[in-house]
Amino acid sequence: MKQIDLAELNRQVQPRSLADEAYFQLLKMIQCGDLSGGTLLQERPLAEALGISRTPVREALNKLEIEGFAVRGGRGLLTVKEPSVREYLEILQLRRLLEGEAAAFAAERLEIETIDRLMADVEALIDDPHPTPERHHSVDDAVHGTIAGAANNAFLTRLIMDLRLKTYVFDLNRVPERFKPGCREHLGILSALRERDVELARQRMSEHIDNVRLSIIKRLTAL
Repeated sequence: MKQIDLAELNRQVQPRSLADEAYFQLLKMIQCGDLSGGTLLQERPLAEALGISRTPVREALNKLEIEGFAVRGGRGLLTVKEPSVREYLEILQLRRLLEGEAAAFAAERLEIETIDRLMADVEALIDDPHPTPERHHSVDDAVHGTIAGAANNAFLTRLIMDLRLKTYVFDLNRVPERFKPGCREHLGILSALRERDVELARQRMSEHIDNVRLSIIKRLTAL
């Protein structure tokens, strides 16, 4: 199985119209923080930035709104939605269950060569003195996306992908201290996959997501 990420998984199940391309580009900008929570989404400047007409941008914005990545305010203005703490923690509960099972499946199916490539990518990210948010998201997507894809269940993979996308706006913007611990946890998960240890893979993935949840709670109680 090749190394994949969530953006690539999404492209595999979506037609590639101009509106789709605009949607994926805007979604990537949201993921990387270029369009942060609360940012006003206007057709004209976005169309100019993407180098396309306003019609596909309008369609892309409608899709972002339908899928819960954007929300309209009282005056009808569309902005990037920042999930509430409650929504975020509820999504993490679902991710814990689903991604734990996906890791268990992956322990039996994921090729050693793919695991080794992922481990090398994570180690390189840890060693990078100035990692960009884009690079972190790319590696994070590759780890979680490849594990989700190894379940060989399109519905499970898509559900995990959608849940992860909905937490992107919240992640490192709120808990930057999770960067290196999260990378080390990724290595632990991948090590369990390499050992073909089903229960350990499930446990480590669940603990990884638990640690994200605990970090959010700790940060909020410190405010």
